[in-house]
Amino acid sequence: MKERAVSRAGAWSALQLLGSPVLWVAALFFALLIGMPVLRPLFQWAFPGVTPPVFERTTFLALWLSHAGIVAAASAAAAVIGIGLAVFATRPAGRDFRPLINALAMVGQTFPPAAVLALAVPALGFGPRPTLVALFFYGLLPIIENALAGIETVPAATRDAAEGMGLSAWQILRDVELPLAMPAILAGVRLSVTIAIGTATIGSTVGALTLGTPIFDGLAANKLPFVIQGAVLVALFAILTDMIFARLERRLRVVPANASPA
Repeated sequence: MKERAVSRAGAWSALQLLGSPVLWVAALFFALLIGMPVLRPLFQWAFPGVTPPVFERTTFLALWLSHAGIVAAASAAAAVIGIGLAVFATRPAGRDFRPLINALAMVGQTFPPAAVLALAVPALGFGPRPTLVALFFYGLLPIIENALAGIETVPAATRDAAEGMGLSAWQILRDVELPLAMPAILAGVRLSVTIAIGTATIGSTVGALTLGTPIFDGLAANKLPFVIQGAVLVALFAILTDMIFARLERRLRVVPANASPA
């Protein structure tokens, strides 16, 4: 009986995995990422006047690895700084600085990334570094806002209970506030990363290697297939990343009743 139960559980898990949209989107994304040259006949048929019909200057896998690396580095820096500023702004010593932090984050979000690139290139040169700076400033606002909201929604009774147990301010932050605020914080990081994936494409205009490279090469040379190839991969990358973050959010979601002190 136990063996049958284990077998049924394994079969059910396999069916759930096969029915997961994340799996199918990931399969489609990596199939196109690696196998785009296989679609050469299709693009030749659809765009007979374009030669070559598939972007060939470098592989799409190399473009994605560079694109993902830039987004990961910028988003990690924005998450560390953004969460740190949110924690500081919710402490007694930092409450007076909250309007300034919000204003700086808002300026970073509203300032066009193209303008940040234009200002950064003379100081940092061409390549990925100006793109990193632009994505960092562009990704701060959603992280700071969500981290502030998450920390401030921790029930006061929960904090009082933690203090009554003898926990220090650092222990309350580490063991109570941040775990309870983590779903909201992750939602901010999710939004920031998804925006960064799309925004990183403009880094190709200053020499960064991203999935935007075939898009801008196609626009410059009037080769629509290049634009389609790059745009489809960027869209799938953003969708896949958003779906993965959504799953993580569901796993971290805390039932409100569990947040109440015993």
